[in-house]
Amino acid sequence: MPQKPFKATGMRRLRILWIVLGALLFTSALPLWLYHREVLQLSEEKLQDTERLQQSEITRSVASEILQFESNLGEQLESQRQLLALTGWIQNVSDPAHAPQLNRMLQNVLQNNHDILYVTTIGRDAKGESAESVKGADRDPFVDAALKRAFTASVQGGNWVSGTFALGQQNRPAIVISVPLMSEGQFTGMLAAVVSLDHVVARLKDASVRDRTVYVVNGDGRIIVHPDTVNMVPGRDLSSNSVVAQFKHLPQELRATETTQFMLEENNKPVEMIGTYSTIPELHWAVIAQRSLAKARVDAGMQELTTQAMRFVIAFTLIALLVGYLSALGITRPIQGLVRSTRAISRAEFHERAPVEGAAEISELAETFNGMADDIEKYVDRLQMAATENRELFMGSIRMLAAAIDEKDPYTRGHSGRVAKYSLTIAQEMGLDSEAMDKLRISALLHDVGKIGVDDNVLKKPGKLTEEEFTLMKQHPVKGANIMRPVAQLKDMLPGIELHHERMDGQGYPYGLAGDQIPMMARIIAVADTFDAITTNRPYQSAMDLEYAMDRISQLAGTKFDMDVVHAIQRAVAAGKLKLSPSVVEVEVPV
Repeated sequence: MPQKPFKATGMRRLRILWIVLGALLFTSALPLWLYHREVLQLSEEKLQDTERLQQSEITRSVASEILQFESNLGEQLESQRQLLALTGWIQNVSDPAHAPQLNRMLQNVLQNNHDILYVTTIGRDAKGESAESVKGADRDPFVDAALKRAFTASVQGGNWVSGTFALGQQNRPAIVISVPLMSEGQFTGMLAAVVSLDHVVARLKDASVRDRTVYVVNGDGRIIVHPDTVNMVPGRDLSSNSVVAQFKHLPQELRATETTQFMLEENNKPVEMIGTYSTIPELHWAVIAQRSLAKARVDAGMQELTTQAMRFVIAFTLIALLVGYLSALGITRPIQGLVRSTRAISRAEFHERAPVEGAAEISELAETFNGMADDIEKYVDRLQMAATENRELFMGSIRMLAAAIDEKDPYTRGHSGRVAKYSLTIAQEMGLDSEAMDKLRISALLHDVGKIGVDDNVLKKPGKLTEEEFTLMKQHPVKGANIMRPVAQLKDMLPGIELHHERMDGQGYPYGLAGDQIPMMARIIAVADTFDAITTNRPYQSAMDLEYAMDRISQLAGTKFDMDVVHAIQRAVAAGKLKLSPSVVEVEVPV
């Protein structure tokens, strides 16, 4: 008979043990698992956003360089055609009497442009003069076929750019560019050049780093240029690639940049990829950038982060189980005392009393849980510290991007950082809250990011810009907003990037907004930007002193600048929060 109560007691102890362990896992380990999963998801999203941004910048930049490369070649042929027209040779370029002069002209073309391997002038009788920097280029079957198609296009009166072909034993990618020769509206011949794309290949190799591949395809989905010139020869069909397939279905005249995720077969295994195309509608080409997400994660250290976090969660879970088991044993002790007292009473020993231990045991149990709560709090603090470090990493990336922008022009080095400091000082005077100031700081740091897309010849020009150059320069706010727009975390910072050159009187750019149509963020950055421009050396002016800068800004209050913002910077200067020294601007920034 006495065995049954003991058996029943053992069952109750087991049930209480599982309840306590389950409660501990639910209140401690489970949130850690969920938090770990959320952190990984956020890290994955940030990784993809960063990769999208980088690919968009790379493909746009390469596409612009290729278009400029083709445009320069076309302009060079156009200038030679004009020379033929001025000399009168254009009427009959196959005339033997002009042969020596034509040969010297063609040799000059080769000397002035090392990308041109072969150049020829052909009359309407398909005869003429030529010059080459690579022996045998004119005897290559691909060159011969391309020149014949070029001659056909010239007869029809059109400029022509061929597809790429592999030239010589080294498989050098090359194209043929031609322009027709016309005299008094009549076809007289063709001027054509065989152009090496080695320069483009070198650019693609420079861009193809960190397991990222950048290449160029035509509208049929075939390779134009690829950094792997051995395995990816010109003309190879890549239509099975999802990014290439998307580009093939676009209208030929559409200029677009698009990023997508897709699966790519590598070594008979599906690989998750992220890719971006930027079109070159003038050539019906597209620059493609693609990268394995798995390799991107390894490069970003996400795999190591996942492993370390998993180890920590598992270790914490095991510790929780051990503490829970010990705590459950502590709970069963008062119950065992109650069982002993109950047995004594059942034996009619009514004088027996249960020891009053319940409050003490519960208190001890509470202290154990308090200790566990302290452990959880410490872990959460560490997680918050990691989140803070992640934010610092994000801000560091923003600062590095701003520094990279400023480094394009030695006259603007440090400009973005100073504009951010001035903007925060003004915002503090205006009483903006911390969240608004945080957004303002990032927007000010990135306000000139669009200058990445501005030609260096315009950006670094030492003198005054022409009207056409200034028109190109005025595109940088929109370009900057378009660059940052794919990053969802920066959507609240776009107004400062896109609209900091708007004026209160509506005479600004890019949209001519006026008054309250301009967000406060953009109004503040506009004043800070102008203040730094006046007080630093620029190609078109020397740095002015503080008094001159404030006088100039005050004169523009109400027309170019918001009156409240101007008053705020005036108060900051009067209070000594913004000072200038001969070489360094010192600004007191709120912590």
